[in-house]
This record gives sequence, structure tokens and C-alpha cells, in this order.
Amino acid sequence: MSDSVPLPPLVKFFNGGLSATVATVIVHPLDVLKNRMQMAGRDVTATEAQKSMGGIVRSMIKEKGVTAFYPGLSAGILRQATYSTTRLGMYNSLFTIMTGEDNKPPNLLVKLSLALVSGVTGAAVGTPAEVALIRMTSDGQLPLSERRGYTSVFNALARIAKEEGIATWWRGCIATMGRAAVVNMAQLASYSQSKEIYLKSGYFKDNIILHFASSMTSGAITTVASLPVDIAKTRIQSMKIIDGVPEYTGTINAMVKVVKNEGFFNLWKGIVPYFARIGPHTVLTFIALEKFNEAYKVIVYDRQSKK
Repeated sequence: MSDSVPLPPLVKFFNGGLSATVATVIVHPLDVLKNRMQMAGRDVTATEAQKSMGGIVRSMIKEKGVTAFYPGLSAGILRQATYSTTRLGMYNSLFTIMTGEDNKPPNLLVKLSLALVSGVTGAAVGTPAEVALIRMTSDGQLPLSERRGYTSVFNALARIAKEEGIATWWRGCIATMGRAAVVNMAQLASYSQSKEIYLKSGYFKDNIILHFASSMTSGAITTVASLPVDIAKTRIQSMKIIDGVPEYTGTINAMVKVVKNEGFFNLWKGIVPYFARIGPHTVLTFIALEKFNEAYKVIVYDRQSKK
């Protein structure tokens, strides 16, 4: 059976990055909208209607048409090629190592630990692309005189290094790692745990329906748990340094200022587009990952059978 074919670590990393990249290309417009909504609270001149999802969508379409939803796509792809390749490849490799000889999966606490380590490591690797992505997707919301006008992710990274120093590539790295810890513990561990629970219930078989149900559960949990940290990360990575003083000193400071200046529930500002992005992105990533893994096993099994 092809199920018995083991996946080499390199394949786990490659399939992880590829599946997340496919998902990103599809849901990128929602990521742009989410970033715009999170940044809207900083504009004291805008009305509540202009800060709403509908108001921002209308403004984007009026400004650049449909293309307004695709800035920073190259940065989004590079982010997945670095961040998700690392986190998914590492998690699945560690998961296999921690699985017992009787094929009994690790318990929830171990899953959470593996997801934490994998997410933090992936975030450290992917922060430069993350910084470029945040800047490129939120650039259109800045006044014309303050827009950076990056033409691609590589142009953004080169200019950031030249104009602000290469250390700026890792601006907000701690916040990004903090978000990644929350996201990956919620997303990876909950997907593995949901899949295990649904299989044990007897109502599911290991097929696309199981993968869909598990990934939707994972997406919902991830949305609620990670959005406040994501907002703080977005604010930190797009902040300006005024007279040598940063706008925010860290993740907690950014969250406190959001609550103080904009209200507690603004920590979940943009939850609809965030879930609309996280949900499909999680579903597409995990289903694509399962299918890529299955395809590899079938190809290798067929080759072995012909020998």
C-alpha cells in the first residue's frame, strides 16, 4: 500500500512550502484587506464608515481597481517559501519522530510543543519577507508623500537594507515569533488533534472530508487566538521612527495602545476578513499538503511495484 511509503524530511519541507504558497496566491486579496483594516485605526481623520470593511473595499477599488488587492504578492510568496516551508516541514518531521513505534500519535501537550518550536523557528526565518509584505500591502493607505512605492519584494528588501539598515529586515521579529507561537500552536496542534478525534469518532474516514473538517476547526481556533497578536505585529512592522523614538516598544505595548486609543474589541478589528483569510488558507494549505503527500507516496509506491 502507498500509505506505508515514508516521507523523507526534504519532501515534508518542500510540500509544506508548496501547499502554503498555493493557498497564499488564492487568498492574498483577503490578506491585503486585513492589513488595511488593522492600519485604519491609526487614521484619526477617517470616519468610522471609512474605517469599516466596506468603506476600505470601496476606497481600494476607487483608487486602483482590482489591482489594489494584489500589492505585495511577491512578498507573500517569498514569505511562504521561507516561513511555511520551515514551520510545516519541521512540525511534520518532529511529529514523525515523536510518534510511537505502534504508530500512536503524540499527545496534545507534545503537539503544542512541536508547533511552538516549529512556528518560532519559521518566523525567525521568514521575518524579512514578512516586513516587506506588511509594508507593500499597507503602502496604499499612507499619504502620497509617505508612500514607499516598492516595486517588488526584492526591491523592498534592498531599499530597506540601504535606507534603514539590514537589521530592519528583522524589525518586529519578537512580535512575529510571538504571533507564530500562538498561530502554530492553535493551527498545527488543533489540526492534528481534530483529525485524530474525528477519526476516532467513527464518522470520518481519512479523506478530503476529514481534512476539510479538521482544517476548518483549526482555522476558527487560530483566528480567535492569534488576531490580537497579529494586529500588534502589523502595527510594529509598519511603524515609523519619529525623532529616534519608535511608535511602539513591543507587542504588549502595541496591544495596550490599541486598547487605550481605539477600544478593547479593536484587538479583533478585521476579524471577518481575517477569518475569511485564515479559514480558506488553512483549508487550502492542509488539503494541498495532504494531496501532495499522497501523490508522492503513490509515485514512489508505483516505482517500487514496478521493480
